[in-house]
Amino acid sequence: MSEETKDLKKELAKLKRLATEIAGEIHDIVEDTVWTDSYRLPELGQQLAEAVEKANAFKKEHDL
Repeated sequence: MSEETKDLKKELAKLKRLATEIAGEIHDIVEDTVWTDSYRLPELGQQLAEAVEKANAFKKEHDL
């Protein structure tokens, strides 16, 4: 595997990790604080959708 491919895969992993972290925040709210923090869900949902879209676009652009 070329160095460039390794770097691209690392970047994709970072983008996926960001989406996973946002999903984790949503999960924590649903599990623990839905009654007090549910107001955050629409914004987090939008952030998650954007992060997933960005990761998928990067993957497609670089044929990974």
